[in-house]
Amino acid sequence: VEVMKSDHSRLVERRTVENVMEDSYLRYSMSVIIDRALPDVRDGMKPVHRRIMYSMNEEGLRSSARHRKSANVVGAVMGKYHPHGDSSIYDAMVRLAQPWATRYPLVNGQGNFGSMDGDPPAAMRYTEAKMHRLADELLADIDKDTVDFRDNYDGTTQEPSVLPAKLPNLLLNGQLGIAVGMATNIPPHNLSEVVDATVYKIDHPNASLDDLLQFIQGPDFPTGGTIYGAGSIRQAYATGRGGVVTRGTAEIIEGNKGRHQIVITEIPYALNKEMLVIKIADLVKEKKITGVSDLRDESARGNVRIVIDLKKDAYPKKLLNQLYKLTPLQSSFHYNMMALVDGIQPRVLGLQDILGEHIKHRQIVVRRRTEFELRKA
Repeated sequence: VEVMKSDHSRLVERRTVENVMEDSYLRYSMSVIIDRALPDVRDGMKPVHRRIMYSMNEEGLRSSARHRKSANVVGAVMGKYHPHGDSSIYDAMVRLAQPWATRYPLVNGQGNFGSMDGDPPAAMRYTEAKMHRLADELLADIDKDTVDFRDNYDGTTQEPSVLPAKLPNLLLNGQLGIAVGMATNIPPHNLSEVVDATVYKIDHPNASLDDLLQFIQGPDFPTGGTIYGAGSIRQAYATGRGGVVTRGTAEIIEGNKGRHQIVITEIPYALNKEMLVIKIADLVKEKKITGVSDLRDESARGNVRIVIDLKKDAYPKKLLNQLYKLTPLQSSFHYNMMALVDGIQPRVLGLQDILGEHIKHRQIVVRRRTEFELRKA
């Protein structure tokens, strides 16, 4: 490796291929971990989400504004802050607008933003978007010197290293990410429960896990369903790792002439509804499930309704148990609550750690906002 010294003389440094590869791979993996795949514990966002929200705020696309073409937003994000492909930006933006994928959508979309059946969204030139009201709260006071800014990729403008984030977004919307040698999988939670737990933690800094679990009962998935395993939920919040079993909601309805129906109205989180229907149909074809006379998807206007008509001689409860066992109608969600602390350190965090870090961040934001207003006054 040739290195230029300050006096313009050349210094030849001998390095083996192993050294160069090790150094290069370490740099690459750290950039994936910090600048791409893992969320920040303070605002719960990966860089691409933060850049989308900040750019929409800059363009004046707050919740009270009118919708604007998604291509306009993607172009602004790509040109100023995120020097990657437009599809990666648009895909991230679409997910923030899907109510079955994001518990509290941050983007208010207009047009075809896909469906629970895995249908793709319309191209960005057809759809329109603006910020949701919750997103306004994540960016409140960003213009009052509340957070640090850093140069963008080419040094022509500045972007925030973290958002002021009035709410603990990491818990509200969860996060999924695969980095190099590590991954994160955090479920979404209920807004009221998380806020109550945060307020309690502010008033009682030494609050125990059990104190906080009085408020946060477990995850709150946008697609509904029922969660089983109080012990495993507690372990997940204590250690940051664990698993919970989620079941779709199904009821047995007695029809006319003694025939029964099984009606599924809620499905587990992140499950493709069409794949579930196909799986049930395949099991009936292969005769692994017997007693089904008809299967249809009656879902409409965002409400799930899968109807399974049973034959006269079928045992509804036995059949429902077979559905839980043989199809993804019952599945596990594996917690791996890894996030960046102070923007640089990846750590697996328990519930107390996540709330503690968010409160610490908010204290800094409020102090900086007050100092800014004092200087201005």
